[in-house]
Amino acid sequence: MLELRNVTKEYLNGHPVLRDISLRVEQGEFVSITGQSGAGKSTLLKLLMAAERPTKGTIEISKWDITKISRKEIPLLRRQLGVVFQDIKLLPRLTAGENIAFALEVAGAPSGRIRRTARDLLRLVGLPDAEDMYPWQLSGGEQQRVVIARALVHQPKLLMADEPTGNLDATHTRDVITLLEKINGLGTTVLLVTHNRDVVNSLHKRVVTLDKGTIISDQAQGRYVVGSSS
Repeated sequence: MLELRNVTKEYLNGHPVLRDISLRVEQGEFVSITGQSGAGKSTLLKLLMAAERPTKGTIEISKWDITKISRKEIPLLRRQLGVVFQDIKLLPRLTAGENIAFALEVAGAPSGRIRRTARDLLRLVGLPDAEDMYPWQLSGGEQQRVVIARALVHQPKLLMADEPTGNLDATHTRDVITLLEKINGLGTTVLLVTHNRDVVNSLHKRVVTLDKGTIISDQAQGRYVVGSSS
């Protein structure tokens, strides 16, 4: 489903942020990418979104070599990906339903499908009564669940979550992680980027650990023992 072969990313100063990364993720897997700040986790996601291009190596998503992608093709790629960031990026003047609908409107979805899809996704993330609520009326965890719903509007094959619980308390963190597991159980491949060892250890899923731009560990159901949960 996702394969990186000998991927290196260097910036203008010649300093490699990622060094000779090879990684394969199968359809339906749930993989946590861990490591200290500066390990290369965010750069890896930028490469997968085609926001950056690797200096060397190839990246395939569903057998599509995105290292050769044209600018015109980038929107098509991103419709196959769902992305959730730590910073909750809901539009404050739109309701939860409207935030989800907006993502569909931008993509030119038929009007008849938009509201139905928004409602279905809010039910999926456990917020069936939040359609007409504004972000300020929702808790941080509820807002993040709306963000996840919005990321699912195109039924992505791959959902990438970059520190999605970084600003949440323990209760809302559990809610978001449980939701990601639910989405994974429905067949979506999930790539969770986090430095929180407690989150990773609670999942009992595959853990890939980065350090200084290289993969130092890849464990099927390992425990994250490097770094801190802060």
